[in-house]
Order: sequence, then structure tokens, then C-alpha cells
Amino acid sequence: MAIMVDTSVWIDFFRGHDTPEVGRLTEYIELNDRIFTGDLILAELFQGVRTGRELRLVESAFRAFLVVDMVGEANARQSAAYYRQLRGQGVTVRKTIDGLIATWCIQNQMPLLHADRDFAPFVSFGLLEA
Repeated sequence: MAIMVDTSVWIDFFRGHDTPEVGRLTEYIELNDRIFTGDLILAELFQGVRTGRELRLVESAFRAFLVVDMVGEANARQSAAYYRQLRGQGVTVRKTIDGLIATWCIQNQMPLLHADRDFAPFVSFGLLEA
């Protein structure tokens, strides 16, 4: 199985939190499944690093996972289209980055493991598999 893992899950994973999403991530790691992350997700993670030790830990961990480029013109345009579609249905996507991540997953038919309510509109309207 292949799965994209969002920042929200990685943060809980690195902090040692016992959440259902961290449990699923741990299972995927143990099963040697294809775990993806994106350039946007790495940017969010690296922004939250506080020490050199944490940075080395995160950088080391991500050598084992596939990192993909998530932003490009096509993804930017489609993300904006989804934003307008959801807004037309009365839902406002709060974070541009989350919209771009969700769009990449939709376009690449890859489920997203997350613990972030900002992806809920994409899931509830059948756009994103969570």
C-alpha cells in the first residue's frame, strides 16, 4: 500500500504521542509499506524544529521515505478550483498548504493519513480518501 502522511501525524509521531493515526503510521512502517511525504509537509516540519538534534533526527528519518514535489502550476490551479468548489458549498478551506496537499493526494489517488480537521471538507465531499 502507498500512503501520504501529513505533518499533523508526523508531529505526533516524533513527539511520541499515542494516537490512532500514529498507530496506523507505525503499522505502515512495520509492514514496509510505501510511505510518502511532500515538500510542503517537510517545510512545515522543518519550520517547527527547535534544536540541531531535532533537525538531525527529522532529516535522518525522512531519508527512509519518498518525498515528492507537491506544488506546480497544475496543482496550484486545481487546488484553487477545489477551494472555489468547497466555498460554493459553504465551506472555507482555512489553509492554502492543506489545500495543496489535499489536491496532490486527490490528483494522485493517494490516501492521506492525517490528524487535521482542515482536511475534513475534502473528505466529506468525497474528494479525498482519508
